[in-house]
Amino acid sequence: MLRFSILFVVLILVLFTLEVLQPVQEAVILPFTSVIASVSVFIIELFDSGVESAGKVIRDLESGFAVSIEPGCNGVEALIILFAAIFAFPAPLKHKLIGFAIGFCAIQGLNLVRIISLFYLGQWNMTWFNWFHLYLWQALIILDALVVWLIWLRMLPPREGGGSGKDAVEAPVGTG
Repeated sequence: MLRFSILFVVLILVLFTLEVLQPVQEAVILPFTSVIASVSVFIIELFDSGVESAGKVIRDLESGFAVSIEPGCNGVEALIILFAAIFAFPAPLKHKLIGFAIGFCAIQGLNLVRIISLFYLGQWNMTWFNWFHLYLWQALIILDALVVWLIWLRMLPPREGGGSGKDAVEAPVGTG
């Protein structure tokens, strides 16, 4: 548990530090955020053709309302937390990679729902937009990372040699 905790904190500190560096922002984060905006518009256009994206901005062509996907709203922070939790845990690399790939899809899938819902909430009522944006969706995205990690833990195969040998504790057998 101590090894996991230390490695988790180190990974979090390193990855969050890297995320805020300008070269990483320009080369990775902003292009990734632009892709998220484009995918959001692709989904919206399945039922509403009056929308466009330009970089990280999604705009309604009729009303002119726009949302900009800023840092903290692109799901990267939740991905960092999930990555640190998975890769700090002692498990085979194959299971870590599979778990993170599935977690990536789960977090970004929910993030797309978040972005699209906020796009429409903002056109309807800014008070509700702000509340959902600042409180509900932030918590749900982080909770998504936690749930994915917990499910990943449950799906891991038992460790070889664990629970047997001289360190094993036998449960007492009751009578009657």
